[in-house]
Amino acid sequence: MLLASSYSACAWAGPSELDNAALRRQVIATERAFAASMANRDFDAFKTFLSDEAIFYAGNGILRGKEAVADAWKPFFDGAEAPFSWAPDRVSVLTSGTLAHSSGPVKDPAGQVTGRFNSVWRQEGQGRWRIVFDKGEDVCNCRQQAGARPEAMVE
Repeated sequence: MLLASSYSACAWAGPSELDNAALRRQVIATERAFAASMANRDFDAFKTFLSDEAIFYAGNGILRGKEAVADAWKPFFDGAEAPFSWAPDRVSVLTSGTLAHSSGPVKDPAGQVTGRFNSVWRQEGQGRWRIVFDKGEDVCNCRQQAGARPEAMVE
């Protein structure tokens, strides 16, 4: 019975905070490389960051699967200049080290913040992170919406 207890304790032990910090740095580097694929106009590199199970929210629809996401994003790689850029400013990794969330501003070519991205990354191999969920949101004009009530609360 002692063996089972010892195994149980070991099985649930997650990475140390030091390990988590290293995983966080991996995700930051991965997110930056993902963004660089857009800046460098490298569609083939972009696709390598997509999980086969990727889900990207697109307007009112959902893109499901690596190929659907790649097909929808292909037009963003047309032309010499990227239509937008992004960079992470918040990254968290689960204690288990299996999933991570990254978020940050999305900017137009002039550098104006136009939105914010939220991505969930899954470790799909030693040090290999792939995006499984992605959703962007518009920048809130909070002054304009200050008096507005959420739709669910409107009677």
